Amino acid sequence: MPKNIIVSNRLPVQITIDKDAINLKGSVGGLATGMKSVHAEGNSIWIGWSGLKEEDVTPENSINIFNALKKEKCVPVALTDDDVENFYLGFSNKTLWPLFHYFTEYTTFDNNQWISYKEVNEKFAEIVLENCEDGDTIWVHDYQLLLVPQLIKEKKPATKIGLFLHIPYPSFEIFRTFPWREQLLHGMLGSDLIGFHTYDYERHFISSVKRILGLEVNFNEILYEDRIVKVDSFPMGIDYEKFNTAAKLNEDSNPEERSDLQKRLDEHKQSTSGAKLILSIDRLDYTKGIPNRIRAFEYFLNRYPEYKEKVRLIMLAVPSRSNVPQYKKLKRETDELVGRINGEFSTVNWTPIWYFYRSIPFDNLIDLYTSAEVALITPLRDGMNLVAKEYVATRVNLDGVLILSEMAGAAKEMHEALIINPNNFEEFSDTIKEALEMPKEEQASRMKSLQKRLKRYTVEKWSDEFMKSLVATQKSNKTTSVVPLKETLLNKEVEKFKSAKNRLIFLDYDGTLVGFKDDPQKASPDEELFALLDAINEIPNTTLVLVSGRDKETFNRWFKGKTYSLITDHGIWMKQKNVDWEAAAILKNTWMENIHPILESFVDNTPGTFIEEKKYSLAWHYRKADAELAQKRTIELNTVLTSLISNHELSVLLGNKVVEIKSSSIDKGKACTKFMLNKEFDYVVAIGDDYTDEYMFEELPDTATTIKVGFMKTSAKYFVKSPKEVRSFLSKLTQ
Repeated sequence: MPKNIIVSNRLPVQITIDKDAINLKGSVGGLATGMKSVHAEGNSIWIGWSGLKEEDVTPENSINIFNALKKEKCVPVALTDDDVENFYLGFSNKTLWPLFHYFTEYTTFDNNQWISYKEVNEKFAEIVLENCEDGDTIWVHDYQLLLVPQLIKEKKPATKIGLFLHIPYPSFEIFRTFPWREQLLHGMLGSDLIGFHTYDYERHFISSVKRILGLEVNFNEILYEDRIVKVDSFPMGIDYEKFNTAAKLNEDSNPEERSDLQKRLDEHKQSTSGAKLILSIDRLDYTKGIPNRIRAFEYFLNRYPEYKEKVRLIMLAVPSRSNVPQYKKLKRETDELVGRINGEFSTVNWTPIWYFYRSIPFDNLIDLYTSAEVALITPLRDGMNLVAKEYVATRVNLDGVLILSEMAGAAKEMHEALIINPNNFEEFSDTIKEALEMPKEEQASRMKSLQKRLKRYTVEKWSDEFMKSLVATQKSNKTTSVVPLKETLLNKEVEKFKSAKNRLIFLDYDGTLVGFKDDPQKASPDEELFALLDAINEIPNTTLVLVSGRDKETFNRWFKGKTYSLITDHGIWMKQKNVDWEAAAILKNTWMENIHPILESFVDNTPGTFIEEKKYSLAWHYRKADAELAQKRTIELNTVLTSLISNHELSVLLGNKVVEIKSSSIDKGKACTKFMLNKEFDYVVAIGDDYTDEYMFEELPDTATTIKVGFMKTSAKYFVKSPKEVRSFLSKLTQ
């Protein structure tokens, strides 16, 4: 029975060893909560690091830990002290974390740490492969394991693999600075579905894929090798009922039953008429903008002094990576800021900032959420930020105001919050004042809408939606009509070829027999290709035809002295074996003088593009242009050209990184059929890579073997990945 395999850097349990006794305690983090329903299903396992280093675990304890985790359906990945130092504290948190959060000044590029990152990803993949079978569903989580999907897919192509990134994905301009960018993208594209919190992150990823790897993207589907990789956004929710129920219990509790913290909070409110609390909760991380928030609060007190002794900021900073230099510096800066502001503004009865540097129990967290009239959640950059959602879930009386940074992923869906730019102190302070003075009716209206959305799209809904989408993605790949020409099918085609009495082979040139070049004139045949074509051409009762959009003059020069049959200019010129050239049609090219200036204007406005002028067609090449700009210009050019040629016998062909204008009275398909008029062929094969070759596939009889180079929409029966595979297939025909 297929199973679900969850893969994350850490397991959803905390392990402690007390005199060789193994104690397990469930984690309370967002991921552990979110994946609870997936993991709870009967046939499911969770793979991750236990949190214990190999050096700290005895062989006996190792066995006991493994068995204890097995009961929780968890499988550990063993990490050494060196792994933790270089993979986790090093590459993951000194390279990927700051880079993806736009803190390039904190980003380090260390090759040894990159090697460690690859090695640990291989360790994770190895454990996954040991525990998975074909048909299993694998869900990989977060930035520490971005290479794992490809490592699994290479060995187990039949598995369904999902990847979810819980942090922001940076813009192309940021990501392009990453030295190992291609490897990371290929690692991620081993997935069938890649999920992000917001559409912005999804858009940035697709931009990187197009610009760095040059892959074709159709909306949110990436054509990658022999698969379609889907990219989508899934905003993570929370366990709404857990927080809402806890808040109701807090609200209904008797005063004497309340915690010491809750009593202290109540005392503050009762001490001064109109006293209010502003709550700030974060991990102590530079991405959260905590010093910024403190300075903004200071600005607020100076700008609106009437709130002194009436408003208190409660800051809970949860320790994080305290041994990393940037975090030590952040802790020192935060301590100094709090001390300076409290020293400047404090009175006998009032301290402006209550600052806690610690983790607190869940019940005390609820005390803070339910007591604060305003929540101040203002990160400088954040993938989602679930604290904002937790605060909203606890407002059982529909009161309270959420101030949220526009840089948090949550801002994309929590529109009823007061959204601010955390770097604008005037807006910051004015918004605090607005929140403190907001009428109860408006608070209730905003909070009601926020809670309705959070109650509907919970963390369980998030995981269910991702899993459904992953299954659907796999189905869409299976329902594609074109199938890969793998070994079994390939061998059948070779046998059909060898047993045939008369054979006809149509081969496109660019993108089929040779890879694309930035300069089309540098794509001349190599010695290996000549040898291969000569061998095919010498097979008795075999007609070899090269079919290309290239001009006659180029093919005459390249294949001078060869006896292959040739079709050039998209079917305008034809040269049969040992026969001189003949024109398939009498064409005019006077239209070119009107179209050429239009193409020139697009060359001027699109760096990296150029015009190739043939005798009967014009081609606008954009292989070297920026991918996204070229995509935009292609749409514009196609629109302009289509309107101009509507009354002329011209066609616009959208090829591989090229737009070509030619006569519509002739095409590759029509030219190919002429080879079949006077002779019977019992085996016909046609191979091509772009839009112009579709005419060839469509015109040939249903019995023909048609092969597309590249995985994309096509009328061909089969596809192969590259010119290298085309040559391999042709080589088998000659053996």
